[in-house]
Amino acid sequence: MKLSTKLIHAGIEPDPSTGAIMTPIYQTSTYVQSAPGVHKGYEYARSQNPTRAALESALAHIENGRHGLCYSSGVAATDAVLRLLVPGDEVIAANDMYGGTYRLFTKIFEKAGIRFHFVDMQDASAILPHINANTKLIWAETPTNPLINIVDIAALAAIANQRKILLCVDNTFASPYLQNPLDLGADLVLHSATKYLGGHSDVIHGCLVMNSDELREKLYFIQKACGAVPGPQDCFLVLRGLKTLHVRMDRHCLNGEKIAHWLRKHPKVGKVYWCGFEDHPGYAVAKKQMRGFGGMMSFTLKDDSLAAATKVLSSTKVFALAESLGGVESLINHPASMTHASIPREERLRNGLGDSLIRLSVGIEDVEDLIEDLQQAIG
Repeated sequence: MKLSTKLIHAGIEPDPSTGAIMTPIYQTSTYVQSAPGVHKGYEYARSQNPTRAALESALAHIENGRHGLCYSSGVAATDAVLRLLVPGDEVIAANDMYGGTYRLFTKIFEKAGIRFHFVDMQDASAILPHINANTKLIWAETPTNPLINIVDIAALAAIANQRKILLCVDNTFASPYLQNPLDLGADLVLHSATKYLGGHSDVIHGCLVMNSDELREKLYFIQKACGAVPGPQDCFLVLRGLKTLHVRMDRHCLNGEKIAHWLRKHPKVGKVYWCGFEDHPGYAVAKKQMRGFGGMMSFTLKDDSLAAATKVLSSTKVFALAESLGGVESLINHPASMTHASIPREERLRNGLGDSLIRLSVGIEDVEDLIEDLQQAIG
């Protein structure tokens, strides 16, 4: 089954009681049992919910995995993966990553005795000096947030699999429409489904997809025991979003390409970070492991000052100044004070994330309107 068809149909069956083509929202906290322990596969809604089960099945199908698990947010999904570890374990993570992930790692799990190494993974071999007997997890994003660096998933997987280290890839920026890390050897795929999967900026949601039965059982236990599960309404909204992911991503990619090239030619723009440029350091890898280059990008101005960036950020009319990404509407963001504010400034600067960096989530509006908006804001 082709991916576009899979996004609409995979994992979804008409409701057996009514024939409803859309999965019902099972708004219930519990389920009647005919005798103690005798039920229809559902006991308590924290453990199981039919709407959530339908979404977990759909997510597994579109990521070419065997199992899907849903969480109340992307951070909750990240938290579940880290709960697989014990004090003394070590994690190698990308040095360019979502600020919320960094905050969870350093402010919560470091206190629990987990040690983190933050490494530039654009060259997969850079992780080798940090691997030791305590290394249990490699955590990667690609494209990265917000500098759009590319990580070679297959190369990381070769290292991880040889040493029996778990590899988790945050696939939020690419979405399953552009990239499938499990096919490249990853053990786990994570999404903030709040973003492209939901696609309409109306839900907070996260998910994990995997092939291993053992890994699924461990993570399902954590999901059930810790309770960071989404409600059925949230699951319904993501199910709805999946059905249009392919048409939205095609437009995100088309608009993103046009805006990236337009920005690069603008006399007041400095550097543009977008992995579709042929001179991007990760272009060859991106072209190999992705089916398109997406609508996420960042840029600086030649007047590389916070004041100049703030003027642009405050002047757009179609691009909304807001957290998040991946919705149908275009968003403009200031990572240093918004999505990545939890990362110490010295570390941000060391990794190339300056105070004047501007991040765009290019939506699906008419691209001429988007360019006109950026033109009037940049001047």
